[in-house]
Formats: sequence, structure tokens, C-alpha cells
Amino acid sequence: MAASGCCFWINVMVFGLVGFLFGIILNHFLPLFLKHGLVPKGSFGWPLLGETLSFLNPHPSNSIGSYLQQHCSRYGKVFTSHLFFSPTVVSCDQELNYFILQNEDKLFQCSYPKPIHGILGKVSMLVAVSETHKKLRNVALSLVNTTKSKPEFLNDVEGIAVQMLSSWKDKEQVIFCDEARKFAFNVIVKQVLGLKADEPRTAEILQDFLLFMKGLISLPLYIPGTAYAKAVQARSRISSTVRAIIEERRRASAAAAKYVDDDIPKNSSSISSKQRSDFLEILLCVDTLSEDEKVSFVLDSLLGGYETTFLLMAMVVYFLGLGDSNPILEQLKIEHEGIRKMKEKDENLNWEDYKKMSFTQLVINEALRSGNIVKFVHRKALKDVKFKELP
Repeated sequence: MAASGCCFWINVMVFGLVGFLFGIILNHFLPLFLKHGLVPKGSFGWPLLGETLSFLNPHPSNSIGSYLQQHCSRYGKVFTSHLFFSPTVVSCDQELNYFILQNEDKLFQCSYPKPIHGILGKVSMLVAVSETHKKLRNVALSLVNTTKSKPEFLNDVEGIAVQMLSSWKDKEQVIFCDEARKFAFNVIVKQVLGLKADEPRTAEILQDFLLFMKGLISLPLYIPGTAYAKAVQARSRISSTVRAIIEERRRASAAAAKYVDDDIPKNSSSISSKQRSDFLEILLCVDTLSEDEKVSFVLDSLLGGYETTFLLMAMVVYFLGLGDSNPILEQLKIEHEGIRKMKEKDENLNWEDYKKMSFTQLVINEALRSGNIVKFVHRKALKDVKFKELP
């Protein structure tokens, strides 16, 4: 009796396991069959994982990668796949992509896979939708327009660039991609949080930020030790650091206000923290954002300012370095040397000088067109959409 009872439960467990696995496989591939003829052709890859690993496989930024090359060759520029645990339509078609972006909040909505929310946070501008996204975007545009032409911002950028170039003098070899990373991070941390490159907090944020970046584009499984899990933890530590800086700013502002109320001049040396003009100081004055939104906004600024900036710089240098003799590089030198000749010795560049760099802007635009700066963006269809001859 005992043996037969044991066999019974083993059979139950086996059938249960088989049923569970069959359910996973059916749930994975069922959308592909149900939507047959209604969505572009494609493949779903492995159950659960889909084609996520192939999609995330690293590749040079001057190419679209083997995953997109193979799928576009096989299925066309628009195809169906299974990415980040969800059925997905991938588009490499310029017209369709333009159509999608032009119909934001009408036919499509900004929507990143749920696992990515764990890294970015629930109130991140990258995952927010509708009115919340519009509010955050308007604040972002206002802050950028307020700070981009300020002398302090331009002087900081130029100072960090000159300092970095000076550090190359005694080096036999310079790995520009690494230098571009340092430059971009030092600039963005200085402008957003007011931290200098040699401050201990900057090094701490950089260490966590690199973990954050590695996990952002990784298999979204929260298992201790994985890049995703480390990224979620790193984001939490960065958020804590930002909250601490915000609290310090508020205490400093309260102390300064007290000194002023006691008829002590604002520029008194007894005031430990003079009025700042960085991104965070302006952000703290925005009453339309909650505390969590302000912290998340800082992280979004670090992410957006760092990743795209260093990649674009690296791509520009890469393209300019192609060939033994590059007339584009010579034309850039002529434009920049011409602007420098109009300045006094050690005089900093101003916003009007940057606006004169018309050829430089053309080079930047061409690098954006030729390179792969942003790997992908996610949009969710709010209803079934028919576009030209596509299913």
C-alpha cells in the first residue's frame, strides 16, 4: 500500500510538472498563432526567454548588430519577436517609426517592460505616461533651456575638457571611449548635483552608476548576483545619496535664510554654502514635483546626459579617424581655430561662440544618423493599428 501510494504521488508530480511546462510553452507561443496574419512575420525564440538574450547581445555602435541584421534579412524591416517576457513587434522602418512617434498618446504610448521599471523606478520620466510624462518633460525642457546657455555651465564644460586634455600629455596611449565616459560623467554630475570630479561622493556615485548602466540592458531576472539585481540595488543607493544631498541643500538654505533674517550680509564668509545655480538647486524650487519625482528626475538626468553624450563623442571621433586624410577633420580645425583667434588669451567660450560652430553641428548630426546611439525605445499600441501594407 505504501509503495503504491508513493507511486501515485510521483505520477501526480510528474503529470503536474509536464502540465506546467506545457502551459508555459502554450502561453509563450499562443499569441503568435492567434495573431497569425494580423501581425508581421517573425519568431518567438525560447519559452519565457524568447529572443531577449540575442537582442541584448553587445555589438559595435556603428552597426545595428547581428540580431537585427539576421531578422531584417529574414523577415523584413518590421517583424514579430518575444522580448523581455512579452510579444513584441520590432520596427527598423524609418516611416513606421516616424508614424509611431507622431502618434504619441493617440495610437501609441510610452511603455517599457515591467521588469525595467524595477531599475528605472515607478516615477521615472522614461516609464511615465500621459499627463505625468508631459509634466516631467515640460520640467526637463524648462531646466535645460534655463541652464544650457549659462556662463557657469559653459565654463564648467570647457574647464573639465581642458583638464582632461592636459592629463593626456604624458600618456603613451589614450583609450578615447574611456576618456569620453569620464568626461561625460564629470560634466553631468557637476551640472546636476554640483559635485566635482575629485570629491569622494562622485566616486561612490560613479561606482553605483556603472552597475546601474550594466543592469539596465540585461536579462531582467531579480536573482542575487545578476546584473539586473545589482542594478536595482545600485539605484537604491544612488537614490539615498541624492536624498542626502537634497536634505543638505535644504539645511544650508534654511541656515542662509536665518543669517539673512539676523541682518548678516548674504555674502558673509560665515555662510558655509553660497547660492548654487546647478540643476538640483533649480529643481528644488519646482513645486509641481513630489520628493520621489525629484529624486527620480535627477537619476533620469544622469542617465540621459551620460549615456548618449559619451557614445556620441566616441562615434564622432571614430568616424573622424577613418582614413589617413580626412577633409572633414581639417574643416573642423579651421572652424574652431577661427573662433579661438577671435578670443583673448584664456578667455572662455560663450554661447554665441558655440552657435557659430555650424559645421561642427553638421558633423554631430551625421554621427547621430550614422551611429547607433540609442539602442531601442519601447511603445505600446493602444489599439490595433494598420500601417500601409503591413499586417
